[in-house]
Amino acid sequence: MKINILTLFPDMLEPLRQSMLGRAIENGIIELDVTDIRDYTEDKHNRVDDTPYGGGAGMVMQVQPILDAYEAKGYGGEFIYMSPRGEMLSGALAEELSKADEITILCGHYEGVDQRALDMLNAREVSIGDYVLTGGELPAMVLVDTVARFIEGVLSKEESVMNESIYSGLLEYPQYSRPAEYRGEAVPEILLSGDHGAVDLWRWEQSLALTKERRPDLFEKYLESEPELSKKEKAILDKYR
Repeated sequence: MKINILTLFPDMLEPLRQSMLGRAIENGIIELDVTDIRDYTEDKHNRVDDTPYGGGAGMVMQVQPILDAYEAKGYGGEFIYMSPRGEMLSGALAEELSKADEITILCGHYEGVDQRALDMLNAREVSIGDYVLTGGELPAMVLVDTVARFIEGVLSKEESVMNESIYSGLLEYPQYSRPAEYRGEAVPEILLSGDHGAVDLWRWEQSLALTKERRPDLFEKYLESEPELSKKEKAILDKYR
C-alpha cells in the first residue's frame, strides 16, 4: 500500500518510520512518501498561507501550493483531509481504507485550507476526535497507524487486529506480566492456574465489566448485536444487563 502525506512540517512525521510501521516500510509492505508543501509555493517569500476572504482571524493554507505538490508528485488514491469537522475515525473506516492501493493525506494548519483545494481533490474529511490540534500531522499519524494494522503482513502471525477487544465490541481486559507479586500487589490467581478456558472466561468478563463502566454506549451496542455466547458467558452477561 502506498501512503502519501502532504504537510508543512515533514519532520513531525518521522515517528512513522519507527517500530512496527518502520519494519513494514523496510519490508516493502507500506510505501510512505512525505512531501513538504512549501517546496511548491510560487511565492518569493516561500509563503503558503494568506488572510481569508471575508475577513476573520488567522490565516488559510492556499490552494496553489497544495494542488501543485499533489500533481507534481503524481499522487492518487483516495484523498483525505484531517479535519475536526470530518467523519470520525473508526475501526470500520480504517479497515475500509486499508484495502486501497494508495491514499493521500493532507495535513492542515492555521485556520484551515482553501476550500477549492478540498473540492478539486474530492477530499474525504476525517477526524480523530471532538477537539482541535495545532495541525494535522498528529491526526495523520493516528490514521496511518490504525490503517496499517489491517494490512496483511504488518502484524506478526502471533498478532491479529481482530484479536483487539475493541473490534469485538468490548474494551480490552487488564493485562499482567512478571513478577507475580510486586509491592504487595499480586496477579489474579486465575491467570496462574493454567486453565486456559477459565482464563478466557475471566478476561471476557473483565472486558464486559470495563465496557459497561467506561463506555456504556459500546456496551449497549454489544447487547444489540446479539453475540453468540456459551452458557457460561450468557450467565455472566445476565449479571451486567
